[in-house]
Amino acid sequence: MSRIIGIDFDNTIVNYENTLYDRALQSGFITPETEKDKQNIRNKIRELPDGELEWQKLQAFIYGQGMKDAMLFEGIKPFFDACRNAKICVSIVSHKTQFASMDENEINLRVTAMHWMKNNRFFDENGLGLTPDRVFFESTRREKIERIKQLGCTHFIDDLEETFLEDSFPVHVERILFAKKKSVLNDVKAFREWKDIYGYFFAK
Repeated sequence: MSRIIGIDFDNTIVNYENTLYDRALQSGFITPETEKDKQNIRNKIRELPDGELEWQKLQAFIYGQGMKDAMLFEGIKPFFDACRNAKICVSIVSHKTQFASMDENEINLRVTAMHWMKNNRFFDENGLGLTPDRVFFESTRREKIERIKQLGCTHFIDDLEETFLEDSFPVHVERILFAKKKSVLNDVKAFREWKDIYGYFFAK
């Protein structure tokens, strides 16, 4: 059976850790000694008064105005190159609303993401070689899962276990977690780096 791979976007393909750390430090939410790790920074902010609200505002910033400073995770391009050489269909499927409720500037997050992808050569033949019609932004997690079903994905890569915990997530799709921690789910394979995901798919 041909493999069809779906990949989440934010914090799976796009690395916001430097932007997140810098903004949180400037806002006084963390100290310079804080580890540059999304989960760690999120937990520290949520412990503050109105922490959940501040976390949502911070996310609105990094996905909007601050996205220009985001980077690709190391190992993304070799993985896309290998998929293209193996004629494996790859799609990006992201739970991304058009606007963030906590963004006073009302920046269109989907337009911003597409612009960032263009600048990072996602759609260049000598870049990642993706085409815009293989990028899907969905307004809810449920709609994201429905898209995964529609595309016929055989594998899906995500940084959030919550995606795989949804009752509607198709049981036949192989679940791959991109995270620094082990998964609590028995049927999820977890990898810390993209080179490890590459090895899982393409190592002989």
